[in-house]
Amino acid sequence: MKLLSRLWHSLRARLRPSTHQDTIPDTPPRVRQPKPRRVLLDKEAIRALPDFAGLPLDAIAVVQSAAEVAEACAVLRRDGLLGFDTESKPTFQKGEHAQGPHLVQLSTATRAYLFPLGDKVPAPLAELLAAPEVRKIGFDLRSDLALLAGNHGVHCHGVEDLVGRFRRLGYTQTVGAVQAVALLFKQHYRKSKSVKMSNWAAPELNVGQRRYAANDAYVALRVYLALQASKH
Repeated sequence: MKLLSRLWHSLRARLRPSTHQDTIPDTPPRVRQPKPRRVLLDKEAIRALPDFAGLPLDAIAVVQSAAEVAEACAVLRRDGLLGFDTESKPTFQKGEHAQGPHLVQLSTATRAYLFPLGDKVPAPLAELLAAPEVRKIGFDLRSDLALLAGNHGVHCHGVEDLVGRFRRLGYTQTVGAVQAVALLFKQHYRKSKSVKMSNWAAPELNVGQRRYAANDAYVALRVYLALQASKH
């Protein structure tokens, strides 16, 4: 028995892998390179840039009649890639429920269409917003989409929010339209706070409101196209 035991231990020692030269060295762990942190331009630097021209007034259409809505939506559907935004009458009292959007803006690369909304979104526009094959590009659209769904029952599809696109590029702070135009085009996209806070439920939009609303949608498309061209 003792002989068998010694033979057994000798065999085990031979079969046991070496803890020194026969072992395979560990593969060094892969080090994930951090994304570069990108910095926004300060307000003074942006104000010193040349102005961003935007769409001229004759390239902005306010769509009102049923026939105009149907025609505009047909044009936009054929284009298939649109800048997108909405405007709502501001609320000033704490706890006041937002009733918007009161305006939907959609833009091609050459022309913007403004759709004033009443109690109901016209069917051709609702179908266009819900169509996943029609791509709609905008900035920080969470509130816009929530109000369209909550107040009008319109659920938008085919939407890309550029805030997420810039975040993936390494910008930790939110990049809006003004910052994006400054970063990509080295121009100042001027936005009036008084126009932003104006009455978007007014029966007729003034010139300032039309320019502001149209260019918010147009700028989103321009920025998207620039990012695509630069492979970002």
